[in-house]
Amino acid sequence: MRLMSALLASLALASPLLAMAADSPVGLWKTIDDKTGQPTAYIRIAEINGELQGKIEKLVRPAAANQNPLCLACKGARKDQPLIGMTILSGLKADGDKNTYTGGQILDPGDGSLYKAKLSVIDNGSKLDVRGYIGMPMLGRSQVWLREQ
Repeated sequence: MRLMSALLASLALASPLLAMAADSPVGLWKTIDDKTGQPTAYIRIAEINGELQGKIEKLVRPAAANQNPLCLACKGARKDQPLIGMTILSGLKADGDKNTYTGGQILDPGDGSLYKAKLSVIDNGSKLDVRGYIGMPMLGRSQVWLREQ
């Protein structure tokens, strides 16, 4: 009986933490190309000093393709660096709404362009709406990423 009570108490205490984790973009996400609908990479998002950062953890590429290509189109310190391990999301902070994060940047490693970024956790934490834009969010493009962990 004591064991059952302790277990139920533990679950009751853990429930708010689990719900909070579902609202957070922290974790591993599978990116889905908005044009082809196919997976392209796995991005690990972490909170560092109050800001979100996302790094490429793995690429989804054909077996015959280079599995860790370099960012040939990138500029500055990212130029010719391996894509795996590269930070492509940075500087995002919570924007009032507990599920929305703004104020950061996202890199498109395909063409080396940097865009302003906005993230929104949707569908009870199972999906992440990622929007890259120039100027204002209306002038941009979105992808929906799927939570892996």
